[in-house]
Amino acid sequence: MKRPILQVALDITELDRAVQIAREAVEGGADWIEAGTPLIKSEGMEAVRKLRALFSGHEIVADMKIADTGTLEVEMAAKAGASVVCILADADDSVISEAVRAADLYGVRLMADLINVHEPLERARELESLGVHIINAHVGIDQQMLGKSSLSMLASLRGAVSVPIAAAGGLDAITAPQAVTGGADIVIVGGSITRSAAVTVSARTIREAIDEPSLPREEHISPEQSIRDILHSVSTPNISDAMHRKGAMEGISSLCGDVRMAGRAVTVQAVAGDWAKPVEAIDVAEPGDVLVINNDGATHVATWGELATLSSMERGLSGVVIDGAARDVDDIRKLRFPVFSRTVVPNAGEPKGFGEINAEIRCGGQLVRPGDWVVGDESGVVVIPRERALEIARRAMEVKKTEARVREEIRRGSTLSRVSDLVRWEKK
Repeated sequence: MKRPILQVALDITELDRAVQIAREAVEGGADWIEAGTPLIKSEGMEAVRKLRALFSGHEIVADMKIADTGTLEVEMAAKAGASVVCILADADDSVISEAVRAADLYGVRLMADLINVHEPLERARELESLGVHIINAHVGIDQQMLGKSSLSMLASLRGAVSVPIAAAGGLDAITAPQAVTGGADIVIVGGSITRSAAVTVSARTIREAIDEPSLPREEHISPEQSIRDILHSVSTPNISDAMHRKGAMEGISSLCGDVRMAGRAVTVQAVAGDWAKPVEAIDVAEPGDVLVINNDGATHVATWGELATLSSMERGLSGVVIDGAARDVDDIRKLRFPVFSRTVVPNAGEPKGFGEINAEIRCGGQLVRPGDWVVGDESGVVVIPRERALEIARRAMEVKKTEARVREEIRRGSTLSRVSDLVRWEKK
């Protein structure tokens, strides 16, 4: 089989950072270098010019996402040094035809991006007949966060067109070789390389994976398990950032310091000091769940203690959150079980049986419904709406990857202000 092409997508807004990442990616085996759409929007054609000057032996891709004025935009990119120019596949046929003519005139190739196309197979055939040189099976970042993949689109295109096929959309060392076996001639990888603290290593890992795509890969896991695995690997600040600084409970903190929890909520509306329903909820919950308790605003009397904690551990719960007070904190800390509360007092209430299990409640100022995902660590507790759990988990992972790269650049001598280019992006 012909060696697949590895294209690194520089979807970064700062040119200097993009250039350094490109250098490291090329060292790891990247073939084509893409000036991503965010980079072009931020830096203009200067991004293409600089990449061409620095990487003369490599194909430079300008991800223009052309929707109109096909001739003008292809000409701009070609004169700046691009050898491949990207156009939206759902652009009007007149735009596609003009872009093809311009590409032929300037000696570059036109790559049509199938992002958001409802009938990709039919459109791919039309694009080939219009003279497009490369078809890109692409699922966008926001769609990826919802669990969509370019691999199914790629499978429908295999053998249907004779032009080279590219695949893009959240590919990594696991899915990139699957793209190759699915028929991709060009594998486009962005964040798995560019957001890595070790870009060269990540690029080399993917390079080796696509060169030997028949090697065994990780088995498929369910969305539920994927959510749980990701939420255990990211921080609550990562999740809050992914939710646009929302979802965090106020005034709730960990009793045991450095412990973590992630699971679906079993909610409890209690009455001040009445610990019957919180304890009964332990029996209702399933292993891996998190109890979330509203103690009716009471902080003078505890609704939770060491024995309830031990019972939760034996039941296999992930943790407990209490908008109210807990007690026996010394014993709970010895157990190292994730208990989060507003305060600590020695007083216990009475098991009168008032309250309700698995109703919508408020905890730490956040609405919590049965089945919502609750994550806690030393920074606090966040609530993720159950219908957005996979999306938010994946977005949080992207936040974590971005921070890993920024952290590495700071270690190399930069500063957070320079990496973020704060002065440039301040509101004017």
